[in-house]
Amino acid sequence: MWMHFGIKDLIDVLLVAVFLYQTYKIMKSSGTLAIFSGVVSFVIVWILVSQILEMRLLGAILDKVISVGVIVLIILFQDEIRRFLLALGSHKGWKFLSKLFGKHRENGENDPSFVAPVVLACMNMAKKKTGALICIEQDVDLTVYEHTGEMFNADVNARLIENIFFKNSPLHDGAMIIAKNRIRAAGCILPVAQTANLPKEMGLRHRSGLGMSFETDALVIIVSEERGKISVAHNGNLSVNISGEELQQILCGERQVTNYC
Repeated sequence: MWMHFGIKDLIDVLLVAVFLYQTYKIMKSSGTLAIFSGVVSFVIVWILVSQILEMRLLGAILDKVISVGVIVLIILFQDEIRRFLLALGSHKGWKFLSKLFGKHRENGENDPSFVAPVVLACMNMAKKKTGALICIEQDVDLTVYEHTGEMFNADVNARLIENIFFKNSPLHDGAMIIAKNRIRAAGCILPVAQTANLPKEMGLRHRSGLGMSFETDALVIIVSEERGKISVAHNGNLSVNISGEELQQILCGERQVTNYC
């Protein structure tokens, strides 16, 4: 038996294991793990009935359900499928290939000069308990979200950020979007996460920040108005109560965003 187990079979098993693990992570973070478990259980029953026990009548019925069920699953898990494809397309290996065969990124796009004013503004707003929501574009274009607010084309400046999120400002309730080291929009509307895993003390800003991290690969900074704490959402993860130094490390790529650290 083991004589027929080659390298191709090993790669096949490893790929299936990685696929199932990534699917499990996505389903767990989105709160649909129970539905996914039910689907897997149904598939196991189908294999048992059709392939092992060879029950023709019940097997034929389940075959029809499976054939229609693929379309139902695509509709049911469309957000999760979108996130999976987004994670696949934004993987470092694919980024490297896109740089080789695609057009080069604009000069200065990776310039971290915006980090210092953003960190300073967030620390000042946290001390004053001024709520804020700031999205920093990564690889996924955020133009569609920019158009939900007021368009800007301004340098990243700590005082400007604080003025935009000042309580009496007409734009303070929305999100700010920073792309290519420029403030591109403010007062923007973000998708709200539907997960029930967030603590009750976290309000709409945290849910919007987490929702944006589900939909895109943007780094989303949340400053709590009630608690005066800084949080960061990225790829469906949320780091809460972080310091200014930790925020700077995250923005510079020296620290990963993990759940509730």
